[in-house]
Amino acid sequence: MPNQKPVTIIMIEDDEGHARLIERNIRRAGVNNEVRHFVSGTAALEHLLDTGNRAHGPFLVLLDLNLPDMSGTDILAKIKADEHLRRAPVVVLTTTDDKVEIQRCYDLGCNVYITKPVDYETFAQAIRQLGLFLSVIQVPDAE
Repeated sequence: MPNQKPVTIIMIEDDEGHARLIERNIRRAGVNNEVRHFVSGTAALEHLLDTGNRAHGPFLVLLDLNLPDMSGTDILAKIKADEHLRRAPVVVLTTTDDKVEIQRCYDLGCNVYITKPVDYETFAQAIRQLGLFLSVIQVPDAE
């Protein structure tokens, strides 16, 4: 495989407890990629859209839909509309299990939609499984 750069995981999650749980269980699954955590959609988009950060890609985005400053679906739409980011896999990881919202995310281009289980151990297990998934997927480099 020709000099494939490691994937940077961009986690957009405003709940610090969820963020720690997600990162801890991704690590337990053996994923050692850099994780950059953003608590707001604004900060995450500024980082992703900054052309100076393109060298730190490719990116994989873990996106919560319920953020204080903007809608996760708006973030998803902006990522998929950007010519350099549109191929970046986006995993929606949220408590929202509304079928209309799920359909909307897939229509906007999300790759995986996961509803966060309410129970701690079930949530931890789901994230470990996500970590296993992340350890085997291929992510395209930015254009």
